[in-house]
Parts: sequence; structure tokens; C-alpha cells
Amino acid sequence: MAILCARLLEHVTLKARPDGNLVASFDQHNIQLGKLGARARERAQQLRSGVPLRSFTSDRSKAGREIDRLVRRLARSGLIEFCLSVSDRDAPKVVIEPQMPDYWPRAASLRDTDVLMLSRFAYMRRRSGTLVLESPRAGALFRIHDAKIAGMLAALSQPQQIKRLRHKVRFLGVDLLSLLLDSHILIKVDRRRSSNLRQAEGDTHLALWDFHDLLFHARSTEGRHANPIGGTYAHADDVPPLPAVRPSWPGKKIDLRKLATRHPPAAARVMQCLQQRRSTRLFDDREPITLVELAHFLDGTARVQSHSRAWAVEKIAAVEYAPRPYPSAGASYELELYLAVHRCEGLARGFYYYDAGAHSIVPIPARPDELEMLLRGAAYAMGVSAPPQVLITIAARFGRVAWKYSALAYGLILKDTGVLMQTFYLMSTEMGLGGCAIGLANIDLFEKMTGVEFHIEGPLGQFALGRAIGAEA
Repeated sequence: MAILCARLLEHVTLKARPDGNLVASFDQHNIQLGKLGARARERAQQLRSGVPLRSFTSDRSKAGREIDRLVRRLARSGLIEFCLSVSDRDAPKVVIEPQMPDYWPRAASLRDTDVLMLSRFAYMRRRSGTLVLESPRAGALFRIHDAKIAGMLAALSQPQQIKRLRHKVRFLGVDLLSLLLDSHILIKVDRRRSSNLRQAEGDTHLALWDFHDLLFHARSTEGRHANPIGGTYAHADDVPPLPAVRPSWPGKKIDLRKLATRHPPAAARVMQCLQQRRSTRLFDDREPITLVELAHFLDGTARVQSHSRAWAVEKIAAVEYAPRPYPSAGASYELELYLAVHRCEGLARGFYYYDAGAHSIVPIPARPDELEMLLRGAAYAMGVSAPPQVLITIAARFGRVAWKYSALAYGLILKDTGVLMQTFYLMSTEMGLGGCAIGLANIDLFEKMTGVEFHIEGPLGQFALGRAIGAEA
């Protein structure tokens, strides 16, 4: 049987203070881990080289329970990795890097008659001289340090029965296969039920996704990966910033300025609104936005205007349409709005769904700490200390677009999101309110707050809305 160990990340150190408190230090940061007994503190230092999980998860002694709590807390903070090796004397053949705070390695049950194959969302790539195996569906990635394992994984591009795999993975038993199955990197295949491998992957919503779209969604948002995200200026030392205005093409210019001195009244109003648009990050909580204003804002930007049906795919399927004030790819109107309300006169603090068809809002029983995390995350993204009065999360029902469009479905959804954000900006400017588009979205937090799996419906961006400081009522 293979040995699975928990190990501190290389840049993390554990220090015991004289009062018995343990502190994790990394990158000039410290995390207080609480008090541990002398025996547990001694065992905690072994995390530098690795501690077998079964040595403390099944240990009901005081020290065992303390180490169990410690390792799980370190894991939630992203400071632990898990190593799979043949024995405690050998170097790890596989290292598991958690990508989500609540990831914990679990072995899925397997029988000799089970048939496994790689998920169509799984992929291997080089990363700094190491081969990594990952998937947008997985809560962890797997660093592969043995060429035999890579070969075995390549064989799983075709369905393989467990009893035929045993000799290929004798050095790790089926422990690795169980961990990969738990992470959705491997899937079970039942050819008796369906020969459609795309359907075998999971539910019908997952079948609608193309590989590149789901990968882009999971890696360009927050919540399902541990990569740096946001304004990190990762290339500042290597490449100078591009100029704000592109150098012009050579040739004779046609000057348009003298032709644009006077505008029709309707165009002038739109231009004024566009030119007055600003991103507002600070809001006046002494005089917050009202429920009446919020109703007008949603009415003008997102309310369903009509309903219709039309046949598609040579009259195979009837498709429903519900146009709204902004344009949408293929008239899909896949975007949904969720409101995190911090301060709004006439509306209690909470998390709500906007029903665009009925022009109403419905409370969602999200946990208070999750609501606070969502609001504080928006404030952090805007670079301010106070949360917005109303935070609108723009989510998408991905299958609404993917049912029709292949290869470019997710790209179209992102374009629709940008169009809606501009619509929000124009409406908030016209109403004398403040607004700010936020590109960050945590798909894991959204899934926890709504109970909807991330591949069925998920956030793409946010918009902060409220009364700007200094704005007229």
C-alpha cells in the first residue's frame, strides 16, 4: 500500500513560542495556529519532511487530534501539500497540490471490475521542469515524478479495467487511481448504459462544455485554483508597458475633428452620458441607494421585455427567447443577476436573486459569513476598505449559449458580460448613481452561496452600485 503524507510547503516554517502557541511564517506573513501540547508540537515539526495521514487521522489521542486539526487548518490556508510514495524512505512519486481551501485527499472506492478512463477535461503539461496533471473540475493538481505513472495515465485515454491496470501501477497499488477518481481526473465508464463518453462524464450540463471553455472559466476566475490573480505586474521586470495609444499607421491622415464639432441632440445626450461615466469606488453610507432607485436601475438595464418561441435545428427543438434591454449573442440572454445588499433603504441586508421575468427580487439564505466574504472581496478588488452598498454579481447559465454555439460559447458569454457592464455604467450615470465594474469573481464562493454547481451557473464579474460620496440625492 502506498503512503500518503502531509508536508509543509518549502517556504513555510513552523515556530513554537514560549507560551505554547504555534505560528506559521511565510513571505513575511504570520498565521497564529493556537496552542499545542508538547508532543503535538514535536510531531508538528515532522511536517517539514512529511507525516503520514493515517498516523494522525486515526489517532484518537490528544496529540493525534491536535495534529489533525493543525494539518487541516494549514491545508485551508494553502500551506500544505500531499505526497504519495512507495515507502517512507523513498522520494514521492506524486505530489498533490491543493487548489481549493477545502480540498482533502479522499480515496474513492474501486473494484476490480470497474472501468476507468481519463476525463476529457484532464490534461498534462510542463511547469518549470515538472509534469503536472490537472483538470478544471479537480480541487488539486498532481505533480508527476515518475515516467511510469505518466505512461499509465496515457494508457487511460482508452477505458481500462482495474484488474488489468494493477500490474501497471503495482508500485502504488490503486491508491493513486482512487485519488484521481475522487478529483474527477479519472471517471468510471459503464458501456452497458451508454456508449457516449461525453455523456459518461457527468450530468447533461457538463456535456455542453468544451474543454477549453471550462478550463478558461475555472482559471480566469477565483476559487478553483491557487495561482496568483489580479494586478500582480508579473512581467514588470521583463517587458516594458505598452503605450496607452498605439503608434499610428503610416500614410496620409483624414482629420475627423473638424467634422465632429456639432452633434444631433440625441447623439449629444448619449455622448454626454458616456463622457461623464466614472468608476465610483467610495459610497455615501449616510444616504444609501433606495429600493425604488434599485428597482428603476434593474428595470432599465435587465428586465425581460417580451417572450417568444421559435424552431431551431430544422424544427427539432423549440427555443424560448426573452429579450432584455442589452444585446446578447444569439438572443440567448444567459446572464443572471445576484444582489449582495450591504446598505439599501427599504431592503434588508442579505443576498438576493433578481427575477428578470417577474421584475422582482428573491432572498437566498446564504450564510452571513459568506455574504461578508463576498462584499469584502469586492472592496479589496476595488482597493477600498468599505464594501459597496449593492454588489451585483453577473452569473451565466452556460448551457443556454453552449447548446447552440461550439468553440466560442464562453467567449460570447464574456462579450455579453462586457455589454451588460457598459449598460450598467450608462444607467447609473444617467440616474446620478455611482458604479464600478469588478472583473474578479469567486466561483467556489458563489457555488456555496447558491448551491448550484460551478459548471451549471457561475459568476463572470461584479458591479458595485450605490450613491457616490458627494453625489446629489
